Amino acid sequence: MKLVASISQGLENEGAKELIELGAQSVKASRRHISFEADKACLYRLHLRARLSFRFLREIARFPCNGPYELYSGVQRSIDWENWLKPRTSFRVDVTGFGEGLSHTHFTALQVKNAIIDLQRELWGVRSNIDLSNPGICFHLHLANNQAVFSVDGSNSSLHKRGYKPAVGIAPIKETLAAGLMRMTEWDGTKNLVDPLCGSGTFLIEAVSSFLGHSAGLDRKFLFKNWPDFDISIWDKEVKMAKKIKPLTKKLPKIVGCEVDEMIAHSASENVRKAGLDNYIEIINCPFQEFQLPSGLGLLICNPPYGKRIGDENELPNLYKALGEYCKTHASGWDLWLLNGNPTLSKHLGMKARRRFQVNNGSIDCRWLNYEIR
Repeated sequence: MKLVASISQGLENEGAKELIELGAQSVKASRRHISFEADKACLYRLHLRARLSFRFLREIARFPCNGPYELYSGVQRSIDWENWLKPRTSFRVDVTGFGEGLSHTHFTALQVKNAIIDLQRELWGVRSNIDLSNPGICFHLHLANNQAVFSVDGSNSSLHKRGYKPAVGIAPIKETLAAGLMRMTEWDGTKNLVDPLCGSGTFLIEAVSSFLGHSAGLDRKFLFKNWPDFDISIWDKEVKMAKKIKPLTKKLPKIVGCEVDEMIAHSASENVRKAGLDNYIEIINCPFQEFQLPSGLGLLICNPPYGKRIGDENELPNLYKALGEYCKTHASGWDLWLLNGNPTLSKHLGMKARRRFQVNNGSIDCRWLNYEIR
């Protein structure tokens, strides 16, 4: 089957590698999307175990679309509706892209909805309910170049919501982005890992969860269970495999997050506990300047404020200067990985990045910067 994975811009290569590792075929990465082929086992495995993608769409039809009428008729002819959507099953329609006479996504979604329920009334005399928050099936329509791609979403909501983070700080980084950025550091569990500005603890939780082989989707509800070709035997096999956690052959090094705000530090500790990682990650309520790094070498990782969503841009230079001074004074030989959305601020670190990667944190154009601390 043809599928598309949605991913944060800048993580396409890492996302493609992860999909291949989990069994995807014919993988092609483009801006914010990865197209690939997968069988049912791989589809279920990806939803259970992939950490970088926040949505998987399965293409079920593709047809020319030059206006509202062609969209209406194309949707009705696209699939076997008697098999895919019984009136007792609710649905939702999501739309991306624009076409001739279809310049507003809400109007386009109404056209798709009307096509479906009108056909249902012809077939059964009754129609499905629309449920925006908890549908039985979520259809997705993408319009581009006078063509419509009609898909179904395997999940009701973004896969970045792991379930461990009901307690969040201000402007927390998404779990999928944090997982991808940690993957880029190549941290392998042999060196200390410290987040001096840990906020919700997302970097640390994603790093350790990935290292231990925890499956991100075990506690989620998936909409593909409502698809007509859902195979319970294949699903049960993949769930059984996803529950297997590789044993630790040695003790992990120190993994610590520092957070100066007492309430946010407490929330981070709760997130660590909900993720089942309180035996591996320690959250300390203190300014990073007061934290003594563990012996040995390691990685410092952080997502400091950049004055876009939080922080006063006029006051933040002092924070970056203090972080740079701390690194040079206490962390010689370590690596620093810093997500920065304001290049004027990173200059105050007083260090030169040896590597930089362009990524998007939501709508903010950022750089994932790597410094070799001397």
